[in-house]
Amino acid sequence: MKAVSSSRAHTTPATVLDPATVPRHVAVIMDGNGRWARARGKPVMAGHRAGAEAVRRCVRAAITAGVRYLTLYAFSSENWNRTSEEVSDLTSLLRFYLRHKVAELHEQNVRLDFIGDLTRFDSGLRAEIDRARTLTARNTRLTMILALSYGARHDMLSAAKKMAIAASRGEIDLDGLSEAAFGDFLQTSPFPDPDLIVRTSGERRLSNFLLWESAYAELAFLDVMWPDFNEDHFAGLMSDFSRRERRFGRRLAPDGAL
Repeated sequence: MKAVSSSRAHTTPATVLDPATVPRHVAVIMDGNGRWARARGKPVMAGHRAGAEAVRRCVRAAITAGVRYLTLYAFSSENWNRTSEEVSDLTSLLRFYLRHKVAELHEQNVRLDFIGDLTRFDSGLRAEIDRARTLTARNTRLTMILALSYGARHDMLSAAKKMAIAASRGEIDLDGLSEAAFGDFLQTSPFPDPDLIVRTSGERRLSNFLLWESAYAELAFLDVMWPDFNEDHFAGLMSDFSRRERRFGRRLAPDGAL
């Protein structure tokens, strides 16, 4: 995993990029809602609402850039440890957007999918998730994946258990198991690995997000709080990414050849 410099990503204007240099899959750790709200003397919920609007800007920017997959870390498995009031506020906000804003995504030809332990949510919210997934299932312009009640370690542990069960049934040969075959047991298996992982708010860690899938992802850490994230920030990230030389562990010869 290599970190992309974020110094220009704050102010770089939107530019036309070579489609070949655009990341196919961008994943975002949307951090800083609470700090954004506290800095303005507002309740934390105001930061989450502002963050939801930043999601809409991010989706529009991803479509404009030609990104095909966008994964957003919306609610981690650790978020359940927050106060009951904040958890209730977060799930209520999620319910509102699933009920009232999915039509907007549908009109944009965006497919909505989900990863995470959705069983922890109440039946009403799970019904909204199923409705959103069904409504947008045939859309093709962008696949937006919401990570809800998601933790990468939990997903890897669940994958290992599923693999062990499959092996006990004689469905797979453990001696011939490959990394790709193990990946098929992860919730993220229908999607390509992320090419670029972005975290806002200045923090520089993955926080249990896509740990297996991020092995060769480029990393970008922005000082901007998530509610302030906009189209210019996204364009700056695309510009930075286009200049990266991705070698996937291979060494370049002095003449630049692999």
